Amino acid sequence: ETRSEPAGRRELYAPGQDEGWPAPVATASCISQVNPGMTVEEFSDTREQEKYTEPDQEGQEQELYEHYRYVVDPGQSMLRIDKYLSKRIENVSRTRVQAAAQAGNILVNDSPVKPNYRVKPLDVIQVLLPNPPREIELIPQDIPVTVVYEDDDLIVVDKAAGMVVHPAYGNYSGTLMNALMYHFRDLPLFRTGEIRPGLVHRIDKNTSGLLVVAKNEYAHNRLARQFFRRTTGRLYTALVWGTPDPSEGTITGHVGRNIRDRKIMQVFPDGSQGKHAVTHYRIIEPLGYVSLIECRLETGRTHQIRVHMAWKGHPLFNDEEYGGHRILKGTTFTKYQQFVRNCFDLLPRQALHARTLSFDHPVTGKRLSFESPVPQDMVVVIEKWRNYIAGRE
Repeated sequence: ETRSEPAGRRELYAPGQDEGWPAPVATASCISQVNPGMTVEEFSDTREQEKYTEPDQEGQEQELYEHYRYVVDPGQSMLRIDKYLSKRIENVSRTRVQAAAQAGNILVNDSPVKPNYRVKPLDVIQVLLPNPPREIELIPQDIPVTVVYEDDDLIVVDKAAGMVVHPAYGNYSGTLMNALMYHFRDLPLFRTGEIRPGLVHRIDKNTSGLLVVAKNEYAHNRLARQFFRRTTGRLYTALVWGTPDPSEGTITGHVGRNIRDRKIMQVFPDGSQGKHAVTHYRIIEPLGYVSLIECRLETGRTHQIRVHMAWKGHPLFNDEEYGGHRILKGTTFTKYQQFVRNCFDLLPRQALHARTLSFDHPVTGKRLSFESPVPQDMVVVIEKWRNYIAGRE
């Protein structure tokens, strides 16, 4: 019999490598970290990856992790980076280093370089690989999480803005996965040593809203297949600058890593790079210099809504990474400028909320649908814009 808790919401409190590369060794010149800013959806189950990741679940950008970091000695002569690294990383050939550089997986001072780049004194070199470093462990932590639904096979949570979904660079603890690891510490799936057990999709740190996590391998495989086949339903509520025209439409444009800043994404309209991405949107309520919109994802690329809307000239309100943290519309009057800055203070993140989530139950096949109310920080700012517009009329 399936145990379920669909009625109401509650706070959950738990009681009381890439082939050819060696595992990194923790030395003064070599540290293991997770690469920043990665939020792609992927399968955690190896068999599902082999079956469906061609090239990577829904064709999404491959997640990369920092395995090695070197700070070049002040007295180092200018040497090709492939030679420099092949001499320092045990059991790694120069050819392997060159391949990693060609793939954009070797960064110098946060920018990708080619194999013929010549290292300079005090350069900071990072080697990024698709698999997480083996030293990283998911530490169980007693952290409250809002549960929307739970049964023997899955759990649906309402993630608060500011919470990272899984351990990443600069966020090794306090994540949703740390919390669930504590709560489900007796379940076999959460005792495998994986750092993302049961995870089939994710949302950004500063995006709030719904996520489903599997509690066993069967449910994980079945849910992952639905996300791969795009049979799930996801609607997002966002506040954007300006008024999109037309009021309802579809944005299509390949999304990939930004050429100059690998921590963010960019649109490649000619399809030369990145992966196919489609976002459907409609205006819910025009609010003068901003608009409340609803977005439906057809694909699930990293930062997809954020980068698509910014590309069309309507970045999300207070989205620092894509330019929405500046006053992009309106007047130069001091009173208006102060009004917007006050709104930024009340909503210190991008105005994006994963409002609905629907999928077929992995065991019963029944369609499940969930909705999360727009969080208070967004509600307050939306209401302020309504009052501002009303005051002008």
